[in-house]
Amino acid sequence: MAYSYQSEYLTSYNPRHAGLTITILAMMGLLITYVETMITPALPDLISFFHTNYDHLSWIITAYIISGTISAAIFGRMADIYGKKKIFVMLAFIYALAVSFGGFAQSLGELILIRAVQGLGMGMFPIAFALLNDQLPRERLALAQGVISATFSGGAAIGLVIGAWITQNYDWQWSYHSAIPIAFGLVIASAVILQDTSVRRSEEIDALGVFFLATGLVTLILGFSEGEYWGWTSAAILSLFMISIISFFLFVMFETRAQRPFIDMKLLKIRNVFLANIAGLFAMAAMFFLFYSIPPLLQDPSPAGFGESILTSGLVMLPASILSMVFAPIAAKVTTNRGPKVTILVGTVILFIAYLGLYFNRGSVLSILEDATIVGLGMSFIFVGIINILLLSIPVNRSGEATGMNVVFRNIGTSIAPAIGGVLETLYTTNVMVGYFPVKAAGLPFLPIFVSFPSYQAFSYIYLVGVVFLIAAILLTLLMENIIVGKQRGNHQ
Repeated sequence: MAYSYQSEYLTSYNPRHAGLTITILAMMGLLITYVETMITPALPDLISFFHTNYDHLSWIITAYIISGTISAAIFGRMADIYGKKKIFVMLAFIYALAVSFGGFAQSLGELILIRAVQGLGMGMFPIAFALLNDQLPRERLALAQGVISATFSGGAAIGLVIGAWITQNYDWQWSYHSAIPIAFGLVIASAVILQDTSVRRSEEIDALGVFFLATGLVTLILGFSEGEYWGWTSAAILSLFMISIISFFLFVMFETRAQRPFIDMKLLKIRNVFLANIAGLFAMAAMFFLFYSIPPLLQDPSPAGFGESILTSGLVMLPASILSMVFAPIAAKVTTNRGPKVTILVGTVILFIAYLGLYFNRGSVLSILEDATIVGLGMSFIFVGIINILLLSIPVNRSGEATGMNVVFRNIGTSIAPAIGGVLETLYTTNVMVGYFPVKAAGLPFLPIFVSFPSYQAFSYIYLVGVVFLIAAILLTLLMENIIVGKQRGNHQ
């Protein structure tokens, strides 16, 4: 069943200012996802620089994801209360400071702390979507949201390429240094140009709700992120998941009874909101299966991988980024004319085909490049569709809260992907000779040195899990109600 959405007339709509707003918000998206992923190619260098191991180093990723998830949930809601521009500029300034200090970290503890502060910048994403929702007519909203959504994959792929190039040719610190002028440029541009036309609601923050939500998210993300290193059946990981379940239960119980809840649980009772959030979780997990599997598949020595350079693995992801941004206007056109449900369905089907390609056809670097590029095309449609069906299904004054909730679900998906991938890459390995000692042993003229790498079977199972996730996303999408912009809107729950 489809229903339509009547466009709102904006008396203060200024096409030039709207274009500047979209540019600033797109710059924010590219910057954050660039900085998030540009550190990935430098992980081996960071191990030697800080004299640590992968177990401890994983905290620079874990701290960022935990901080970003909580930030998206909390500041998206606070923007509805205290003003979207005010909260956005504040987060942009904090983020710029964190980026400035990143390249000067002298210990792993310092870098982890900086990354945790840096994660607060993730709270700008839901505010960006909410700002556009306030300032653009509905018939122009799909394209704008599509441009911002495309930066999720666009900035990530650019970060992998530029981060790899900087790491190979300069020190890893310059990955951070390169982002400093852009970060402070974002602060200045957002403070001067952005406008906030929304009506603020004077409310007190539900501190108890914030506490239970933050506790549930921290323990959930921490459990997914560290399970590979601590052991999935260890007391620590099981305790984290138990605390998470109890915290979310208490959060829902208190929020449904609170007079002024921090997050209105009634939003999740709206069919499209609930389904869009779950579908977004599965889609983000599918995208990060690709980001976390392609680099080792390409860089691991033969026969486990292709023995390519860090830069080559980043370049393989670049066409996916370009295609994601190029097809955002087309996805927006489909959303406007046919409704966001159709857009999401197109994207999930494309992703499903790409993952089948990765499962059956990855015998060469070119084959992997082709499949990864198709993934970028599918993600463009999914991101545009999900954010638009979400914003068209809720009251305008709840846009920051709802988009913050959506970013939380997406971040949970980004933490699930490496957790599942890590388990499969640990379970299914193959031994590869990486060197030898010049001594005779066991009748051999030398003593070989073998190292375990993820096997062909490990990657097969990773992509098979991706296929299952996408089947789930397709089924969820079929249950959504479609919304067509520009016609009379019917009633919905």
